[in-house]
Amino acid sequence: MKRLKQQAPPAPGWKAALTRLVGLSLLALALLLAWSRAPERPAASLVERWAQRPSQFVELPGGLVFHIRDEGPESDAQPLVLLHGLGGSLHDWDDWAAALRRTHRVIRVDLPGSGLTDAAPGDDYRPGTDARWVLALLEQRGVKAMRLVGQGRGGEVAAQMALLVPSRVQRLLLVAGAPQRDQALPAPLRWALRFPWPRWFVSGWLPRTLVDNVLRRLYGDPSLVTAAQVDRRQELLQREGNRWALLQQWRQLLNESQGTVQLARLDLPVMLLWGTADRVAPISQARVLQSWIEGSALLQVDGAGHLPQEEAPARSLAAAQPFIEGP
Repeated sequence: MKRLKQQAPPAPGWKAALTRLVGLSLLALALLLAWSRAPERPAASLVERWAQRPSQFVELPGGLVFHIRDEGPESDAQPLVLLHGLGGSLHDWDDWAAALRRTHRVIRVDLPGSGLTDAAPGDDYRPGTDARWVLALLEQRGVKAMRLVGQGRGGEVAAQMALLVPSRVQRLLLVAGAPQRDQALPAPLRWALRFPWPRWFVSGWLPRTLVDNVLRRLYGDPSLVTAAQVDRRQELLQREGNRWALLQQWRQLLNESQGTVQLARLDLPVMLLWGTADRVAPISQARVLQSWIEGSALLQVDGAGHLPQEEAPARSLAAAQPFIEGP
């Protein structure tokens, strides 16, 4: 009797292989999300650490509550108003404020949807809208004239304020504050900003390694980034609504930037302060911006990146102070 030849089991079809691949991909995604999960935190849980005195919370008509620090002599008739950039907070100016408040009234503000300030109504984070909110805040505090300092996106907000109330803004210092252009961004980032991310994903995912790497990219010398700085940005970005607001700020900033059309209308003393190692807004952008704004001047901080007020506070303030102190 002949022994029957044993047949090999049939090879799995493409459908089975695809199912296995999808399953493994979902498992990997689940593990990634679990590893990088960073749930939102209520503002009240962050106040004790990040809103110590002299912090104040000021409510404006319409219900938006600002987190601010108003320090120095109240007799100063032209307070310094310091505005932070994307993903930042009023703490970005700690070193400058410590030096300036001895002789000047210094007002620092968490812009809407940043730090411990409320999210903007209707998710409207256009620089012009933020400018109106800050002007309303300053009006409520009795500020009639001011000197403005804005870093990054805060520079665009400051420029809009100067355009809205030119008679009240005495001086404008733009720190790495060139208008952003979609085409200037790396292709993956352009794609990421356009992708319709669900809010639950944006608001629940924030690996510390990402915060650390982004902050190091903002510095000319990444070795100067401290764990405390990463902690601060990580915790404040976990404040409920802040990560979603950050995404909207990026998108609306790119749509709102109008370059020469508006900045060429500035008619006041303007100074640009730039780190020579800025990889986000290279020094070449500063020179273009200088050509747009008639009469403006450019100060350079050797070796500093996109946040010279944090990375090189003493050198950047020493460079800017003669302009700040000007008549």
